[in-house]
Amino acid sequence: MPPTFDLLVIGDANPDVILGPLDAPLAFDQREQLVGTGVLTLGGSGAIMACGAARLGLRVAFAGLVGDDDAGRYVRDTLAARGVDTAALRMDPGLPTPLTVVITREGDRAILTAPGTLAATTAEDVPERLLTGSRHVHAASYFLMPELAGALPGLFRTARAHGATTSLDTNDDPTGRWDPAGLAAVFAETGILLPNAHEARHLAAGAALSPRAGAEPAGSLETAAAALAARGPLVAVKNGADGALCHDGRTLVTTAGIVVTPADTVGAGDSFDAGFVAATLNGMPVEGALEFAAVCGALSTRAHGGTTAQPTWDEAAAHITRNGENRR
Repeated sequence: MPPTFDLLVIGDANPDVILGPLDAPLAFDQREQLVGTGVLTLGGSGAIMACGAARLGLRVAFAGLVGDDDAGRYVRDTLAARGVDTAALRMDPGLPTPLTVVITREGDRAILTAPGTLAATTAEDVPERLLTGSRHVHAASYFLMPELAGALPGLFRTARAHGATTSLDTNDDPTGRWDPAGLAAVFAETGILLPNAHEARHLAAGAALSPRAGAEPAGSLETAAAALAARGPLVAVKNGADGALCHDGRTLVTTAGIVVTPADTVGAGDSFDAGFVAATLNGMPVEGALEFAAVCGALSTRAHGGTTAQPTWDEAAAHITRNGENRR
């Protein structure tokens, strides 16, 4: 019997309030500061990735936990409106839906998240029928959902035993610990690892972080990608305006992507994830999947919020064709 879904996404979903750009340091003492743009939109790495994949034509299901509140209903309805199956999005009557405020400034952003249901999300929120009935299983925001993170190797094993491929985007670790022991277990079951450059360096370094708080571990991005690939997964690293790179443990592949004028970059990495998974499921080789993913990430930045400007398959493919012609 063929799989019901092309993709199951396990992860976080919440409203994002995006404000910016801020042209001065954030002020307290009850100061009111004005910014040019304010947007209420769907957020959460998992939710944005799911929407991007559905926009690219995949049959997508989402499994996770939100509150039984107005914010949770907004998340559920917005996912469904974008073509994502939400039958496995459970609504908890006792906990609030997570909420994130993103403040943008000069190409960077600060992210403030009230975790709500995230810490309460467990393996019980992921129906086995979806693990066994999907071609690919993607997990997001590993560090925000510790109970789910501990169960993720087993969930991935179940999916793989039924023929699915797997991918993981850990996102940032607010604690700065980067859980090397837990990640070793999940990497063994992960087919594709999808960090950004900051995350790749920290994941490769494990617990040995630089002495200065917030500093990047030493070493090149290529070295970090190779070290992560040596642990098992194919590693595709998002590197902002510098494009992306991919390492399979033997060979390094790079792409410059395309040039766009971004409205904001919220969710671009999740749209990259959607592009890479969709391209891979459609049979593209690594080089093509990396370029396609970079284009999907870049195009998503043309409007405020993570999902507004996500491209269709034909739109992303057309930009790749145009980019190739410009390089001749």
